[in-house]
Amino acid sequence: MSEDFGIMVCGHGSRDEGAVREFGIVAEALREKFADKEVEHGFLEFATPIIRDGLDKLVARGVKRIYAVPGMLFAAGHAKNDIPSVLNTYAAQNPDVEIIYGRELGIDLKMIRAAGDRVLQGLEAADAEHGEVPRHETMLVTVGRGASDPDANSNVSKVSRMLWEGLGFGWGETAYSGVTFPLVQPALEHAVKLGYRRIVVFPYFLFTGILIKRIYDHTDMVAANHPDIQFVKAPYLNDHPQVLETFADRVIEIGEGTNLMNCQMCKYREQVLGFETEVGLAQESHHHHVEGIGTGEGNTPDHDHAHEHDAMTTHMAMTTITAMIIVITPTRTLITRSGPGRCPAKATDRPRTRRP
Repeated sequence: MSEDFGIMVCGHGSRDEGAVREFGIVAEALREKFADKEVEHGFLEFATPIIRDGLDKLVARGVKRIYAVPGMLFAAGHAKNDIPSVLNTYAAQNPDVEIIYGRELGIDLKMIRAAGDRVLQGLEAADAEHGEVPRHETMLVTVGRGASDPDANSNVSKVSRMLWEGLGFGWGETAYSGVTFPLVQPALEHAVKLGYRRIVVFPYFLFTGILIKRIYDHTDMVAANHPDIQFVKAPYLNDHPQVLETFADRVIEIGEGTNLMNCQMCKYREQVLGFETEVGLAQESHHHHVEGIGTGEGNTPDHDHAHEHDAMTTHMAMTTITAMIIVITPTRTLITRSGPGRCPAKATDRPRTRRP
């Protein structure tokens, strides 16, 4: 690993001040882990500091090589497109600064173990309050964020299956808080028909926020209509030690050159079923109108433009590369480390509906 680098942790951002505080814990943990390095964090939307401000702070302290780590569970639009777009622009405007982009947390045994601990934490609280229910009479519903990227959505299903099988539940289902299907309430309405005495709802989310509250609210709504079934609201991942260790691993990978995103199922590179028209779409961020506007419920964007992008601006296709390269699009440059299939790609986070 190179001895001369700073660390930039790139988050999505939230209107929820609690989520912003919790994300700051990640940066603080990395400061402790890499005590001799400069560490900053920033957000794509709502919260401050924004990513550019964090980069500016590192550069002002003399950092010329920056390891940028996406604070995302899976590689969907934010990790593949929005964050690289911000880094692209900054790198183009600061040619003496080298920015090397890491990969998302992804499917990782440490993350699975952290998730399992949170599920067990919910079960222990329920057992203490209501008495034990056999695991084979208990069903697990794992809730992911939901994205317009089918590969990211399928990763939530894999986490769900590994938790279901690893912890020995009688059954397991996967739901999403938005964008894709099934949504939380319909999924739970389906789950109650399967005859399990207890249903554990586990939000596979890093931090708190509006979506976590909605997941728990939907759980309460369904539970009120089915008093004969016990519903357990398991806690989200938050600052679990294994989560923080995985973040540190992603930094180490950059220095080792092993920060290779899995792009075999990426809809921007390959003809993924149902997404064939999205290969090679433009790389462009759509968070500019909410960048740094602040937290709190009153900070809602006031704009009247749609998130449409010029399909004629194509993203550069990349072949198998292992050295440091410069990825060039028609409008901007991003310095990144690439490997087989490595590609900071374009995504438009628009809602998808079920095909007939």
